[in-house]
Amino acid sequence: MGVEWIDAATAADRLGVKRATLYAYVSRGVLKRRHEGRRSLFDAAEIETLARRGRPRGQPPELVIESAVTALGADRPYYRGHDALTLARTAGFEATAEWLWTEHASPAGPESPPGPSADSPGTVTKDRSGVGRDDPPDREPGTAPTWQADADAVQAAVAAQRGLPESLLPLDRLQVITTVLGATDLLRFQLDPPSVTATARRLITGLVDALPVLGPPDAHDPSRPEPDDEFSRPAPGWADEPGRPAPRSGDAPGRLRPGSGDESGGFGPGRRDEGGRLRPEVEWLGDDAGQAVPERGRGAGQREPEAGTAAESSSPVPRSIAERLWPRLTPHPPSPSLLRALEAALVLLADHELAASTLAARVAASAKADPYAVVITGLGVLGGPLHGGASYAAERLLAEVTRPSDVPRVIADRIRRGERIPGFGHTVYKNGDARATTLLDLVTEAAPGHDRLAAARAVLAEARRRRLPEPNVDFGLATLAAVAGMTSGAGEAIFAVARTAGWLAHAMEEYARGSLLRLRASYTGPPIPRP
Repeated sequence: MGVEWIDAATAADRLGVKRATLYAYVSRGVLKRRHEGRRSLFDAAEIETLARRGRPRGQPPELVIESAVTALGADRPYYRGHDALTLARTAGFEATAEWLWTEHASPAGPESPPGPSADSPGTVTKDRSGVGRDDPPDREPGTAPTWQADADAVQAAVAAQRGLPESLLPLDRLQVITTVLGATDLLRFQLDPPSVTATARRLITGLVDALPVLGPPDAHDPSRPEPDDEFSRPAPGWADEPGRPAPRSGDAPGRLRPGSGDESGGFGPGRRDEGGRLRPEVEWLGDDAGQAVPERGRGAGQREPEAGTAAESSSPVPRSIAERLWPRLTPHPPSPSLLRALEAALVLLADHELAASTLAARVAASAKADPYAVVITGLGVLGGPLHGGASYAAERLLAEVTRPSDVPRVIADRIRRGERIPGFGHTVYKNGDARATTLLDLVTEAAPGHDRLAAARAVLAEARRRRLPEPNVDFGLATLAAVAGMTSGAGEAIFAVARTAGWLAHAMEEYARGSLLRLRASYTGPPIPRP
């Protein structure tokens, strides 16, 4: 006799449980299921047996949410069936984000989704930007999706940062920026898929454009105003090669003031902080670069912050998110290979199934919170030291290693203090995080002889000697930041910009579900009085 298969609704009704509980049984191995397209089917006999036996006891409750966005493999994620590691080498971040948000567009690369062959009619031809001939219905055929922030919104987000502490890390700035971008977007309550994808593009671009620029002006950057005085020109001695120590996030919230560069080693004149570290003098530069803005806490000669908004142009030069983000994280001009490593990092971190921040974002979206509120929720969780904040801890670890010979002492000191070694081990990938391997390989290809890479290799060797877990993507991020000479907290910023794409992909699933995610507690307090 053949197996009788029933759908999830019938199975849940027979057991007297919600669908989430039914899927939790599957996750814990209590039930088996098979997929038929997008439907989940269950063995009717198995359901009947469980119904007669009663609910399984003695196991903690588990929330299971059906999602078509990302699956986790043995050592890597898959974005709607695409290997994230392959995408990191073959597709751009924008194309990957579009793929996460909609199945109308496929990221470039050899692993295309099932569909027409390259020689058959209806083939989708795309470049790294994700633009193809078979375009989704929310834009004109043959045109690229618009990745451009609202200029006024970015100006407002820049203005909101003027009173913030100089030492603020990029992730903290991103929370302020997101709040202001949302407050100025009158379309944020449109929750249909085309509107949310359009909001997502504006939001991600705005997050990047409103961050302070650390690097020298780029003539090809349409988000920068034309230089109109001496303060708009790069400082003499800008390092041609990445890897020299970058100023902290708060040290250079605008362009560096031009100077001789003899004392600061190429970063212009500056002053020493309490620890003897050189802190460059900076000028905030705005579109009206010639007008000083006297303000409380700011001298009469200091200037307005620069907004990274799109300058009006009849034919602006398109720039990727990675290209726009680079000068906001490091003052050094990028090499093509290091810029590619940054873009790969954005792709690798775009989503990771139901990570803590993504679960929080989905709960917010299930309550019909707008996309900006969803991202604010995700950012609040991401900064925790057990999540995206781990990359900051890994950065600090590498910063303690002046020479490779320092590594045994640095690791030993941390273990002696009872501290975790950041950047190693993963709750899902027990045998190694292939995202870390891919990112480290790309950084090695970009700067094989770099001293910061040598320090990272020494840390990896010491970790193996001590039989520590394998490195995770946080260590790869920290290595990229060190080799590129990025500002403190750059890894968190890369993580946040990238994961925004994933949060909004999950948010769109919750908007479509139309029901509130309501977890239940397993009560362990004092007995409650009986009625």
